[in-house]
Amino acid sequence: MVLLTAWAGAVWAQTPSITPGVSAGQGSRERLVRVAAAADLKFALDEIGEAFHKRHPDIRLQVSYGSSGNFFAQLSNRAPFDIFFSADVDYPRKLSEQGLAVKDTAFSYAFGRLVIWAPRTSRLALERLGMQALVDPAVRKIAIANPKHAPYGRAAEAAMKTLGIYEKVRGRLVYGENIAQTAQFIQTGSADIGIIALSLALAPTLKDAGQYWEVPVDAYPRIEQGGVILSWATDMAAARDLRTFVLGTEGKAVLHRYGFFLPGD
Repeated sequence: MVLLTAWAGAVWAQTPSITPGVSAGQGSRERLVRVAAAADLKFALDEIGEAFHKRHPDIRLQVSYGSSGNFFAQLSNRAPFDIFFSADVDYPRKLSEQGLAVKDTAFSYAFGRLVIWAPRTSRLALERLGMQALVDPAVRKIAIANPKHAPYGRAAEAAMKTLGIYEKVRGRLVYGENIAQTAQFIQTGSADIGIIALSLALAPTLKDAGQYWEVPVDAYPRIEQGGVILSWATDMAAARDLRTFVLGTEGKAVLHRYGFFLPGD
């Protein structure tokens, strides 16, 4: 299961992952950027973070992964983060409208994609069945992210409705707090199959362990992902450096490898 920690006792996010930093003994002041990031970015952003640290060895990233809706609720109450990478660009835009973000720092960095994913040991032939795999009698539980606060959950629900199977399977749905927990439900056998982000299906831990079928992009609203620098960022320059790196050549190359459409594609 996903290891979770709470902020303010109400909204949940994954335990932070930390990139290497400069030790105090090296005589350099370590700078910290606290990142709130959508769970579908876990593997891509970890890789980007390593590359970023090579370019900026004095900056350490502390990244918490979770659902974008929960992070939005946290940040609306000024949670201690410096920059927000959301799976739904509307959340950063709302923070900007509320005066909680630095002016003109909102950005779009990717478009996400959905896949149906099942363990490689599953007898379901996803390549042949496609969305119809969800209605197979052998499927007892179908995992999706909670559509109340996870953009990928809302997109999964929309895709099932568009393709005419939602009413047939709604009684079998189980909900992850975020898209990463949704994937873990399937991995651990808590669900037989599920709808997750392509970026997770391409990650090393899932790529060799499962099979997937990409949901047609016209079956759900585009998942435009965006971010913003928060107005209370403690090191504004470091947060801007990270934003620039993600939107630059190296950052975009990593995002592309994990199946994200990029603005302009």
